[in-house]
Amino acid sequence: MNKKAFWMIPLGALALCALLLTLACNKQSNTEQSSNNMSQTAPIDPATVATINGTVKFDGPAPKAAKIDMSQDPACKGMNESENVVVDNGNLANVFVYVKDGLGSRTFEVPKDEVVLDQSGCKYHPHVLGVMAGQTVQIKNDDMTTHNIHPTPKDNREWNESQPPSAAPLEKSFAREEIMLPVKCNQHPWMKMYINVVKSPFYAVTDKAGKYEIKGLPPGDYTIAFVQEKLGEQDQKITVGPKDTKTVDQSFKPAAE
Repeated sequence: MNKKAFWMIPLGALALCALLLTLACNKQSNTEQSSNNMSQTAPIDPATVATINGTVKFDGPAPKAAKIDMSQDPACKGMNESENVVVDNGNLANVFVYVKDGLGSRTFEVPKDEVVLDQSGCKYHPHVLGVMAGQTVQIKNDDMTTHNIHPTPKDNREWNESQPPSAAPLEKSFAREEIMLPVKCNQHPWMKMYINVVKSPFYAVTDKAGKYEIKGLPPGDYTIAFVQEKLGEQDQKITVGPKDTKTVDQSFKPAAE
């Protein structure tokens, strides 16, 4: 056997060993990745789900709500006040609370039920709305005047549509997640509200008492976001175990002038 043939045999064996080792590592990596994906997308066991609830406070003197002059349209009757910061006995309303992080690659079925956005007294009801991406928003006009509903999103499609009195409800949806998506009325400049589009059903809006509740959350580690249109966002990291009921309160300070 010549020297060239002598060296080719061990070199070929080394190459074969390296190839087998690479294939084995790739297989292990793929198995681990598949296992992780399965753990993130595993069905939620209803017997183990947790609930989080709490109160959102305003840490400062309650701002006085500005009166809104609606005299430009005789059909707009009743009292109207600004809703950008609504405080009652130190409790902060209209804060959007949602699970911002921790759900991994889980996906959730879009609810078939519609979410209603009403226009009454030349105001939007509610002022802050939560909806899942792809879920239908039914927009009603209970006023004896025409409204122009005009969302101005950053990540979704913008549209502007008139709705006369007694017209059929509009049915719209938003394809992508977007927090505090502004909606205005081109006919009545004081009319403003916010739609929050999320990918999971784990969200809530604080009521006049600053209360919220999110049910059905699988055990795990999460980031909970509290978002207010003028005061910004506050985040908290939490851990919930099986069947937990955890209180997660939050407070906001007045916006800097």
